[in-house]
Amino acid sequence: MAAIVLLSLLGVPIGQAMIGASILYLWLKGMDMGSAAEQLLNSTYSSYLLLAIPLFILAASFMSSGSVLDRLLRWCNALVGRFPGGLAQVNVLQSVVFASMSGSALADAAGSGKLMQAMMTRDGRYPPSFAAALTAVSAVIGPILPPSIPLVLYALVSGTSIGYLFLAGVLPGLLLGAVQMALIHYLAKRHRFPVEDPVPLRELPRITREALPALMMPVLLLGCLYSGITTPTEAAGVAAAYALVIAAFYYRSLGLRDVYQSLQQSARTSVSIGILIAGATVFNFVITSENIPASLSTMMRGLELSPFTFLLLANLLLLVLGAFLEGSTIILVILPVLLPTAVALGVDPVHFGVVAVLNIMIGLVTPPYGLLLFMMTKIANVSLGALVRATLPFLGVMMIALAITTFWPDFVLFLPRLAGYTG
Repeated sequence: MAAIVLLSLLGVPIGQAMIGASILYLWLKGMDMGSAAEQLLNSTYSSYLLLAIPLFILAASFMSSGSVLDRLLRWCNALVGRFPGGLAQVNVLQSVVFASMSGSALADAAGSGKLMQAMMTRDGRYPPSFAAALTAVSAVIGPILPPSIPLVLYALVSGTSIGYLFLAGVLPGLLLGAVQMALIHYLAKRHRFPVEDPVPLRELPRITREALPALMMPVLLLGCLYSGITTPTEAAGVAAAYALVIAAFYYRSLGLRDVYQSLQQSARTSVSIGILIAGATVFNFVITSENIPASLSTMMRGLELSPFTFLLLANLLLLVLGAFLEGSTIILVILPVLLPTAVALGVDPVHFGVVAVLNIMIGLVTPPYGLLLFMMTKIANVSLGALVRATLPFLGVMMIALAITTFWPDFVLFLPRLAGYTG
C-alpha cells in the first residue's frame, strides 16, 4: 500500500501504481513475478461482463449529441420548469434522465451539468455558488440509476447479477433526486428564486414525442435484461446500436466525423478504466495472498458486530474514502475486502453494492476534497469555500436518503424481488 501511495504521489496513474506495487510485493516475497501477468490475463480475458463497460460508454457518447440534449432538456423544462426554482428543478431532473447516457458523475457534471450551470447563472438568475453546488450534487444521481458503470464494476468483483443491481439502484436513485428537488422547493420559496414561463400543456405531447426515443433507451436496456433476450453484455451492445440509430437517423445529429470522434473518445475512456481494472486485479491477488479479506472477516465476527453496526462503519469508511479516492479504485480494491464480512454478517450483496456505490458518489461532493467540488470550482469559477457552503444543505438531505437506503433493505430490494431475486 505504501508503494501505491508513493507512486501515486510521483504522478503515476493509480492503475499502473497498483501493478508496480504488486510486482514489487511478488519480488520481495520471492514469488514468480510472472504471476502478475497471469492474474491480469486470466481475469480480463475470462470476464465477458467487462465488454459491457466500453459498450455503455459508447452508447453514452452517441446519445450526448447536441440535438438529443436539447430535446431532453426541453422535455424536463416542460415538466418541472413551472414550479418554484424551476430551472434548478430542471437541473435535477435532467440528471435523472441523462443517467442512461452517462453512468458517470464526472461526465454528467462536465457535459449536461455544465450547460445547466451556464443557464442558471445567466442574467444573475441564481447565485453562481448555488448553481455550481446543485450541478455537483445532482450529478451523483446518474451512477446510481441504470446503466451504471460503478454497479457493473461491483458486479465484476462480487459475482452479483448486474440485472438485479440495476433494478436495485432505481428507487435509491429516484429517492436521491426527490430529496434534492424537495430542498430546492424550500430554498426557492425562501430566497424567491425565479419560476420559468410555463410550457402550455397542449405542447407537452409534442415535446414528449420528440424526446421519447431517447427516453426509451433505459426501458429497452432493462427490457432486454429481464426478458431473457440478451445477456448484460449483449444488452449493452443493443443499447449502443440503438443510441447510434436514433442519434444518427432519427435526430440526425451524428455525422461520420461525429461517430469517429465518439469511437475515439469511448476508446480512451475504456482504456483508462481497463488499466484501473487490470491494476486492481493484480493488487487483489496480493491482498488474497496475504489472506486479508478472511482475516478481516474473522476479526469482525469476533467483535460480534450486528449488520446495522457494520453498515454504519462501512458508510463512514466509504464516505471518507470517496472524498479522497476515485470511485472505481474503491470498488475494485476496497469492496472485495469488505464484502466477505458483509455476507458473513447476513447483509445482502445486492443491497450492500447499492449502499456502497451511493456512499462513494456522495463522497465526490463531500468537503474538503470531493472530486466534483474541485471540478465545479473550475467550471463555474467560484471559490471552494462558497461552493462548500452551498453544498452543505444538499449533503444533509442526501444523508437522509443514504440512511433510508442503508437501513431499509426492503426498499432497495423491492424491484429486484419483483423480478425474481430471492435474496
